[in-house]
Amino acid sequence: MKSRSLIIAFLPLIVFSLLSRVLPHNDIGVAGLVAALTALAALAIARPVWPPKIITGCSFAVFAVIAALGFTLGRGDDRWLATWGGAGIGIVIGLIILALIPIMPFTEQFAREKVPQSRWNSPVFKQINLVLSAAWGAALVAAGASRVAAAAINGHTTRRLPDILLGVVLPVLIIIYMLKFSKSYPDRVAHQEPAQAPVVR
Repeated sequence: MKSRSLIIAFLPLIVFSLLSRVLPHNDIGVAGLVAALTALAALAIARPVWPPKIITGCSFAVFAVIAALGFTLGRGDDRWLATWGGAGIGIVIGLIILALIPIMPFTEQFAREKVPQSRWNSPVFKQINLVLSAAWGAALVAAGASRVAAAAINGHTTRRLPDILLGVVLPVLIIIYMLKFSKSYPDRVAHQEPAQAPVVR
């Protein structure tokens, strides 16, 4: 599947993560609103437009809720939401991805853009997307947990290194690895002998 399509799907998460780090705490509603609008734009430019990408629709709902809370909560709650919501949003999106797997692995919608319809129900196609979606869900949970750890440490120290390493470097490395894995894993499985190909049980 195309890395560009995945980047567009996760663009609302990227936008929110960046804005929640650089904007003042009382602007967390702005970060949520911009991320929600980014999700709407991602839905609009996706091809095909219908059916809409599940993960992008879920992202829109999550960020719309954050925007509403950010604009209605008091200043103290704003600070809490900006600190922990901004750091933990990856965990939320990751858990949504994992929860969607029994319904439809989110990568399957992207893979169907390149794979002929005759292969959509094949065991190999199903297995590839199950593995990729589970890996993305786990990766985002890990990236979110790393940012939460950075936020927790940041509250007890004035040193910037833990925040940079756990809050920026490690999450970025996880995402880069997953983009590469999403591109290479289907090719590796497709080139296996039929007897070696993974089977869905």
